Amino acid sequence: MGAMGAGVATAGVQPLGNAEFRFLGDFVTRHCGIMMGEHKRQLLQGRLQRRLRALGLASFEQYCDLLRDDPESELGEFASAICTNVTAFFREPHHFDYLAEQLPKWLAERPDGRVRIWSAGCATGEEPWSLAMVLAEALKKHRGPADALILATDLSPAALQTARLGVYSQEHLNGIGPERRRRWLQRGSGAHEGKVRVHPHLQKLVRVRQLNLVDRWPMRRRFDAILCRNVVIYFDTATKQRLFERFQAALIPRGKLFLGHSESLHGLSDDFALIGRTTYEKRTP
Repeated sequence: MGAMGAGVATAGVQPLGNAEFRFLGDFVTRHCGIMMGEHKRQLLQGRLQRRLRALGLASFEQYCDLLRDDPESELGEFASAICTNVTAFFREPHHFDYLAEQLPKWLAERPDGRVRIWSAGCATGEEPWSLAMVLAEALKKHRGPADALILATDLSPAALQTARLGVYSQEHLNGIGPERRRRWLQRGSGAHEGKVRVHPHLQKLVRVRQLNLVDRWPMRRRFDAILCRNVVIYFDTATKQRLFERFQAALIPRGKLFLGHSESLHGLSDDFALIGRTTYEKRTP
């Protein structure tokens, strides 16, 4: 992205006006399905001021003009600013315990050992790398052929950059037990002291891609499991319903859908049966 308005003083960015707030609210609903009520106004102003300074813009009016002129180039950064990416390794561990139990069965059931898992809204990557550890452990026990991959997608360019690197600080590893730390993480030294990198073997199992969940999905083949946790809380009801319809179509028969601890399909979809804590199975006709 070019340096727009370079040299403009941004220390005193003008407050977010009513017209700009309405435009930004309509923009994020139209492009991302995210609802942004009046109670989000101060949060939005504070977070976007940092983005305006980074772009060298002096007003929210100029930022709105940027979104009008070239919405796609800024959409990811805008979404990053308004959404809170709270994530951790093995967050909501019951989901990973369930997958650790099921994955060996799934691998054994397929003649080609094909398994596909989608981490939809992967943020900075802790979820897909946790999945990769569980999958790698299942693959070590598997005797036949295997074709197993994890797709990790998010809209935020900054979050995806962290996910791709797979480098994290030591204090960020609370959810990972000692054995998994020894097996799947490489400790940094020198300039990287205090950090770890996910093992290259795990990197072979994960594909990190940018994707807006409300846009067209390029994936052609279906998934065994989809994790979309603590993502749909941001969406309006119509977007949630449409998303769950699409997840249903993207899963194999009896495929599994995992949601966040505060999310539910109640009143939104009849295509899934609850089989565990925020764990759903696609209903068969």
